Amino acid sequence: MSPTTPTTAGAPETPADPGPPRGIELHDPSLFLNRELSWLEFDARVLEEAQDASLPVLERLKFLGISSSNLDEFFMVRVAGLKQKIAGGVADAAADGLLPAEVLAAVARRTHALAAEQDRTWLEEIGPALTRTGHRLVAPRDFAPRQAETARQRFTQEILPVLTPLAVDPGHPFPQLRNKSLNVALILRRAGRKRRRDMEVLLAVVQVPAVLPRLMRLPSDAGVEHALLDEVIAAYAGDLFPGFSVLHAAGFRVTRNWDLEIDEEESEDLVSAVQEELRRRDRGAAVRLEIAAAAADPIVTALVRALKLEAADVYRVAGPLQVQDLLQLGDGDPRPELRQEPWTAVPARAFDDGGPVRVAIAAGEVLLHHPYEAFDPVVRFVEEAADDPDVLAIKQTLYRTSGDSPFVRALSRAAENGKQVTAIVEIKARFDEANNIAWARRLEESGVHVVYGLLGLKTHCKVALVVRREGARLRRYIHLGTGNYNPQTARVYTDLSLFSAAPELGEDVASLFNLLTGYAEPPRWKKLTVAPFGLQERLIELVGREAEKARHGEPSRIIAKMNSLVDAAVIRALYAASQAGVEIDLLVRGICCLRPGVPGVSERIRVISVVDRFLEHSRIFVFGAGDSPDCLLSSADWMPRNFHSRVEVMFPVEDKALKARLVGEILGLPLQDQVRARRLQPDGTYRQPEGGPGAVRSQQALCEAAQLGRGVTRPTVVLRPAPAPA
Repeated sequence: MSPTTPTTAGAPETPADPGPPRGIELHDPSLFLNRELSWLEFDARVLEEAQDASLPVLERLKFLGISSSNLDEFFMVRVAGLKQKIAGGVADAAADGLLPAEVLAAVARRTHALAAEQDRTWLEEIGPALTRTGHRLVAPRDFAPRQAETARQRFTQEILPVLTPLAVDPGHPFPQLRNKSLNVALILRRAGRKRRRDMEVLLAVVQVPAVLPRLMRLPSDAGVEHALLDEVIAAYAGDLFPGFSVLHAAGFRVTRNWDLEIDEEESEDLVSAVQEELRRRDRGAAVRLEIAAAAADPIVTALVRALKLEAADVYRVAGPLQVQDLLQLGDGDPRPELRQEPWTAVPARAFDDGGPVRVAIAAGEVLLHHPYEAFDPVVRFVEEAADDPDVLAIKQTLYRTSGDSPFVRALSRAAENGKQVTAIVEIKARFDEANNIAWARRLEESGVHVVYGLLGLKTHCKVALVVRREGARLRRYIHLGTGNYNPQTARVYTDLSLFSAAPELGEDVASLFNLLTGYAEPPRWKKLTVAPFGLQERLIELVGREAEKARHGEPSRIIAKMNSLVDAAVIRALYAASQAGVEIDLLVRGICCLRPGVPGVSERIRVISVVDRFLEHSRIFVFGAGDSPDCLLSSADWMPRNFHSRVEVMFPVEDKALKARLVGEILGLPLQDQVRARRLQPDGTYRQPEGGPGAVRSQQALCEAAQLGRGVTRPTVVLRPAPAPA
């Protein structure tokens, strides 16, 4: 692992200012970190995992691919958004005070540094480590004679027939290249022409076919050797242009604006509007050009002009383009030392009797911690309801799910069995729009009532409701989650599931579905807190309650875990609570715009980011000291979009034993992590953990706790005691 943490873009190289001076106003921009730069620091922490030599090489390659994919998404959405603001003359500053043009300039500095570090990580660390294991990439210039013969033969027989040469001249406009597609650019001249300074040169493009494997296996007597498809095409592309000679060739990749722009109020058919926008997506404006580092300047100049980019938008890549494709290098190699041992989720004890899931739920609240505990009961909950003759209705929200989703199959079967089935499908879930439309159509064909939520809002909450006839009454069974109904991501995302049959919670969930499917004013909720109908206000109220306790000398405490912390109003409330004497621990995986440790403002706030094998995804909020604090779970991060533009739910965990588990184990272990927990500094950088013998690695400890939970007392976890109120 890199011994240093990359600094925020634009930060001085001299020791950072510890923060704003004492007595500063809580609206002061210097109290807020920039959202985009904070996001990039999260990607730097992912990259640090790729640099950790203690991990198996394929695990390191996976993290390098994730870091690269993260940057793709950042450019497709965040950089594209900044460019649109600048083009539209938008000059509104965020809470940190930076204007869009200033943010874009700082982002460019940081992304260029990150891209260079990704390159270095491949060239100096992961690439050589793979070679030592017998897996090597070979460039065409380094082919042995037998390898060159094989590559030439396969190019002629298997690749050339699929390729389309695309000339770029007044009669042939620059092609509309797909977002993130691999391509080869060539500078040509007519054969036989003498070299002159003013000679005619022509630009051409060859798209690398996505239908062909990226890796070409080469004959080798020294391990397993591959060539990259794009490099082979660049080497032999002259065959596509008879009568011309290739002066320069280079692989490149274009990233485009990929966000949807839909006016829901003007759209009579939302599904059709989304489908039409998806067709336009690949024609979005280019925002980044990645090109082989050795590319000749004439190629770069021609592409920049054709794509309407600036010099700062060009990223020369010395390693492979689209490095995430290289995970295929380990396919077929069974050696366990190349990859991390797979984790098998532990069955939850609440369902040990093998009976219906609803029976365990009827006995009391059940809390599951994924992926440490199996996601199977969540799937069974809906599948059993689909086949239960006493179940009258099933209602479920679906934001993202797997391709061959067991939930979609179960809901379809339930409708075919004559039950009332409703699915709230979010077809505007970013990057999953096409998949969601496809399986929404399948649900409709089965007789499921498919609803697309409230106008202008994304339905992001994770809720399932089963209504069952039991004797002379109806009973509601509920599942509420912090993560999606996706069995695949449930293996690698940390999330929480709460099952309950509590009547008041059931009434709230029924009211929520009525709100989403019909005409209804938001009710007076008994147990739920729902965005955009008061979630932000409720959280600020809870933070303020702890601050008031501290002012009166009463024990107070806040622990919160989330993916992102951006909302300025909530951050100011946390600052005020810290000033009042509340001890605050925040586990924020990604973006954090709050500055901890500022004298007189946030001295009592600590921010930790855990980046490890599983993606930290759960949202848990604890308010209060003592043995029975308010413990709340949610689908929402603390961001303006979650509070104002999405339907989200926050729900209580009321069982005392489950509360103790949340505070002592699920939150307690990450707060003690000394191996994978980076601590946010006042200047926006993150400090590496100290590690050492016996240090706690929270995800490993949670795996062990889940296994011990199968009949052995759980290990006791003691949180650092909160200091006495000021």
